Amino acid sequence: MSMERDDECPNCGEVTFYRAASTTLHLGEKVKWHCPNCDYGFVQIDGIDTNAIEA
Repeated sequence: MSMERDDECPNCGEVTFYRAASTTLHLGEKVKWHCPNCDYGFVQIDGIDTNAIEA
């Protein structure tokens, strides 16, 4: 998996997220993504991420 991900940040509009951490769980690989511009972050587990969930 790459160290960068192109996606729009909902806080600041930045288009590049950086991989902050990753680990393997029984559900799949857990990856934390981080926006360098505003410190917004989200978690992705086995291809499903919390960035897609709206409050």
